[in-house]
Order: sequence, then structure tokens, then C-alpha cells
Amino acid sequence: MRLKKVNWGIIGCGNVTELKSGPAFNKIENSKLVSVMRRDAEKVKNYAFRHGVPKWTTSASELINDPEINAVYIATPPSAHAKYAIEAMRAGKPVYVEKPMAATYQECLEMNKVSEETGMPLYVAYYRRTLPGFLKAKEIVDNGTLGTLLFVSVRLTRPANQDEKENVAWRVNPEIAGGGIFYDLASHQLDYLDFLLGPVTGLSGFAYNKTGYYNAEDTVVASLIHKNGVAVSGEWSFVTSEDSKKDIIEIVGTEGRLEFSCFGHTPLLLHKDGDTKEISYKVPENIQFYLIKAIVEELTTGEKLVPSTGVSAARTNRIMEMIVKK
Repeated sequence: MRLKKVNWGIIGCGNVTELKSGPAFNKIENSKLVSVMRRDAEKVKNYAFRHGVPKWTTSASELINDPEINAVYIATPPSAHAKYAIEAMRAGKPVYVEKPMAATYQECLEMNKVSEETGMPLYVAYYRRTLPGFLKAKEIVDNGTLGTLLFVSVRLTRPANQDEKENVAWRVNPEIAGGGIFYDLASHQLDYLDFLLGPVTGLSGFAYNKTGYYNAEDTVVASLIHKNGVAVSGEWSFVTSEDSKKDIIEIVGTEGRLEFSCFGHTPLLLHKDGDTKEISYKVPENIQFYLIKAIVEELTTGEKLVPSTGVSAARTNRIMEMIVKK
């Protein structure tokens, strides 16, 4: 499909839309944020006022069926992604949905099926596929700077937040989030590795709860083999002490080693020939800017420009589900 201008509506204008995504829709050529939806009337009215959005509503269906809106961004918790995405696509609107794509892999398949049936594009907010630092890491891997790739290791560990300890955060409720914090944060890492190394072709993993703060997994260990034959080892825990806090992706090859943070956006560290080189990069004010820009350009030009689709994102849901649910 090809649109002259993309007029967006947001379903679920919560925290993620305040800075990470929401303002970007009005910063991109041929793109405008027209309406926002949230069930709480006072909060959605306040959001619209603060961000200069012309319309607001407490009804998702009203937003989806607004004739002025021709694309929908879904930023609710994952359990509602499939419902709203399917409704929007059946109404003839392209959809951009937050990550993880849905609470279950089966819901991802249903979303992709409707996308194919309706011809409506389906995009997912794995924006690291478009960020300069992560593209630079991919360039270093692809151009052979590290030599033959040997393995990749991932570690993401941090203490539990108070709302997680008290079991009041929706992100630790599998009925809403699909799993625990692993689904919320590790999904970014797993999707990026899919982008970097190709789809996962084999895996083994263990997920368990060691603290009892909530019902979801709090610690995960996994080994993955990707399409290019490179093995990945991963460790995730969201109940460690502050001393064990870590956020690192390390790529090791026969001629060098690259390490970087997934969430800290610190410089890449390239270790090669006995030296360490810091590679800095710019991070946009609105972290989803480049991905949203690619979506708008794809929708207005008809060219295939977006690297994060329902098809690629569903693979990440599948991998998480295989690790956590097995």
C-alpha cells in the first residue's frame, strides 16, 4: 500500500509513548499524530494537551475506525496487542505494535495471518535494528573485522524493583506480559541477535523462579545456535544484588572481540591487535525515531525499508516461549 501522509492514532498512551516514541510521529516528514486513546479519560486528555494531539478518546474501536486515522500504533501491555492489531488491520489500517509482539507465539501467528489476508503491513518496535550503534556493531561483524565468529555471550542482570518484589508490576504477570522481565527486556537482545546472526535453528534453556516475588521466571539460562552457525550463550536474572548488575553483549572472533551494552548506549569497545578502540554513536532523543521514520517512508513510497516486521518479531516470541514454557 502507499499513503500520501501517515495520520497516526495511538492505543495505550502510557510511559513508553512519553519520550521513546510519541513525539517522533510529529517530527517525521509526512507523518502526524492525530489521536490518542487510553481508558482513563483524565490521563488521556492530559496526554493530548501536553503533546499537542488534536483528538483523544477512551475507546480503542473509536480510534481505529476514525476515518482521519490511517495507521495505528499499539502501546498497550502485550496481552492486548493481538486484539487491537487484528481489529485495526481488518479496518484497513497498517499497524505498528510495541514489543514483545504479543503475549504468546500463537497470537503472533494469528496477527501475521490477518496481515497477510488483509494486505495490511505489520511492524514491531524492535528499534535496535535501526539505531546507529547497533548498525555499527553489525557492520563490524559483517565486514570481517573480528575474523571468523566463534561465539557470542549475553548477560543481563539487575536487582528487582520494589513493584516487582510486591508483585504489582504488570511486567511480571505472565497473563499480561507473556512471561516476566525476560519477555520485556531480553526480547530486545534476542531480536537483535536474530538481526545480526540470522534466525535461531536450535536451542536449549532453563527458566526458573528463585525468589518467589512473583509467578513468572526471574532467572533464565540458554544456549542458542543461529542460522550462520554461531552459538550464543545467555544469562538473565532480574533478582540479583546491585553488585551483580550487568548489561553486556560480547562477540568473539578469531581476530578480535566486540563488546557493548544493549540498554546503556555506551560506546562500543573493539578489542583487536592488543588495542581497545571506543566507538561512540548518536542516540536520538526519541529512541524509536529511526524505526518510525522507516515505517513512514515505507508506507509513503511503497519501498520495503523496515527491518522489524511481524514475521521477524514472531521468531523472538517463539524462542522465548520455547525457553520459558518447556
